[in-house]
Amino acid sequence: MKAESARVIADLEALAALTSDERGAQRVAWTPMWRTTRAWFTKKLKNEAGLTPERDSAGNLWASIPGASKQSLIIGSHLDSVPGGGWLDGCLGVLAGLEVLRRYKGKTPPLTLRLVDWADEEGARFGRSLTGSAASAGALDAQGELASLVDRAGVKLPDALKENGVSLDQMANAKDYFKKLSPRAYLELHIEQGPVLMEMKKSVGLVLGTMGVERHMLKFVGQAAHSGAAPIHLRKDAFLAAAEFALACRAISEKYSGKTPRSRVVATCGVVKVEPNFVTAVPGSTEISIDLRALDRKVLRMMLADARVAAATAAKRHLVKVRWTPLLHITPRPFDEALMRIARKAIKQVTGEAPELPSGPLHDASEMAAVVPTAMIFAQSSPGISHTRLEDTPRAALDQAIRAFLLTVDETLAASRIALGV
Repeated sequence: MKAESARVIADLEALAALTSDERGAQRVAWTPMWRTTRAWFTKKLKNEAGLTPERDSAGNLWASIPGASKQSLIIGSHLDSVPGGGWLDGCLGVLAGLEVLRRYKGKTPPLTLRLVDWADEEGARFGRSLTGSAASAGALDAQGELASLVDRAGVKLPDALKENGVSLDQMANAKDYFKKLSPRAYLELHIEQGPVLMEMKKSVGLVLGTMGVERHMLKFVGQAAHSGAAPIHLRKDAFLAAAEFALACRAISEKYSGKTPRSRVVATCGVVKVEPNFVTAVPGSTEISIDLRALDRKVLRMMLADARVAAATAAKRHLVKVRWTPLLHITPRPFDEALMRIARKAIKQVTGEAPELPSGPLHDASEMAAVVPTAMIFAQSSPGISHTRLEDTPRAALDQAIRAFLLTVDETLAASRIALGV
């Protein structure tokens, strides 16, 4: 499969040259560059796989090879990027999927093969991530979640959708479209976007699932005062309470992180807003965010409970009040054990071993795991960062990840042939 992986890498390089500038990739969903990307991809589907894609009501782009069974093996990821993003995020999985279609051109696989480019995975322009895959999974309330969203230029999301041939009123129909595909399994290849595989010196990893998320904004409210006039013991310092809470959250992540990849958790305080925010004032109020992630829903629940205790303790110690505002709740999505066995075997066949890790970032596979058996493979990120033009993966690691993914597809189809008797 060396030639196949080389072809995928060449496609990735060509796409980067077409859609990037000195700041990085610019394939932001619902923009002219995204349409250019899809036009390029559509032309490749027609010329190299003999397929004409079709679009569902949520803007997802589908290309299919009929199989002996109408049940579908779906391969997917996303072509869109964040502004100034990397050359591999999302598009690696789509272009590896294109290679699958090229390899099965003119053949009849046991399952119908379907490749999907999910619309607006990143949510970079309007803030709602996983838009297309959530619509297909029936997890998107288009009117409730999207109707009022506006980008930085003041453009409303419904108007941007209309410009791209998508109607907000019709997006819910993507769920029915998806059901009619008779999905049996979903596979996705993606870069890790983090440093774990790089630190392990491993090229390819098996993803155990995507972590659940508890995201909240806390506001500690005390009393602003003059920094020279207010004695320390009489202050109601909201920032000190927030700072103590942040340190407690670090301790919570250390408390619940186990020694196995499946038990790794994280806690992050990424936003801090202090008022009145000048050098001679004791902070009277402070907003601070908390983002908790774990693959085990019970652990995630205990982390949140501990965070609530920590916030109350910090508030009491510094004579302030605290108020919580929920921002996001996402259920952990462990991946399918049977599909993971197939992927694990394929990775080992290519690389000799199959390290396992959870995904902290969300992916379209997160939405799919709720409605269809799902598995995911990671390629090493080096440096271990993404959403930046510095994003990269060594060519040798890319080659191995692509070959492991192609083998996973082959073995999944072979297993379905036995199961279905076709």
